[in-house]
Amino acid sequence: MPEHHNPTGAVLHRARQQSGLSLRGAASRAGTSHATLSAYEKGTKSPTTDTFFRILHACGLSADIELRPRIREFNGLPRGEELAQVLRLAAEFPANPARRPRQPIFRKLSAADG
Repeated sequence: MPEHHNPTGAVLHRARQQSGLSLRGAASRAGTSHATLSAYEKGTKSPTTDTFFRILHACGLSADIELRPRIREFNGLPRGEELAQVLRLAAEFPANPARRPRQPIFRKLSAADG
């Protein structure tokens, strides 16, 4: 089956495949026509919410819906503004500092140093 651009159709197709039912068998159990179920799976038609759950039930499945916040803000700050602040902060640091940071000088230890 080709990849679905409609997630509803993909879920219905996966549910029918998982149940082992044919298109006609699942449609008959759900009280719809096989042509309509095929259109739902292909994404050319959209089922109502009640029809969607009725088809899942006909396939012996149920669905749980989890609500999650969309990631649009972090600590109340829009994501684009957060990025702009980070870029402004980065611009405050010189790209080529005039003075190189001092690094510790390490020397090899000899057996006598212990």
